Amino acid sequence: MLPDDIAKLSLTSFDRYGPLTREVKSQFKLHGIESVPPSPTVPNLHLISESNGERTLSLYQNSRAAEYELTYTVSYRIVVPEKGSQTYSTKVNRTFLDNPLTALAKSVERDMIKDEMREQAARQIMRQLARLTAVFNKMEEEELEAMMDDNTASNTSVTTEAVQDTQAANALFTNDNSPSNKAE
Repeated sequence: MLPDDIAKLSLTSFDRYGPLTREVKSQFKLHGIESVPPSPTVPNLHLISESNGERTLSLYQNSRAAEYELTYTVSYRIVVPEKGSQTYSTKVNRTFLDNPLTALAKSVERDMIKDEMREQAARQIMRQLARLTAVFNKMEEEELEAMMDDNTASNTSVTTEAVQDTQAANALFTNDNSPSNKAE
């Protein structure tokens, strides 16, 4: 499922012992990725930042928030030696109903939802790693096309002359008044 380039992967993070880092390491184990120390020859997944946000979706009659949308965002960079780096952002949204009568249970539920969102973000990071080969292949194709476009632009006059020569030759040999046709 994952590209061969990332069978061994180093993980660096803004919070080395944080829950997101632990969750990504857990996903490494599930996907058979060997976590190795960072080095210039080993691909690296760098967790840049994470953030939590919320916005009110609905209100009770007394103007207290009844429903929230929780948002969890992770920014990360993938660096593959000799191929380049890409920066991505993953966002997970969930709704949360807030009942003021069960405040303690709701705070535990909110923490559980945040843990689930963190786990889902780690799975999304792994899915992005799986698409990594296609991303870098596309980048290589675009570089090759750009190089070919540069070569084509510099050889435009030569190509035009060759086309004109071919057209002139075709006109010469398809003309009925040519010496080869009169000899027959």
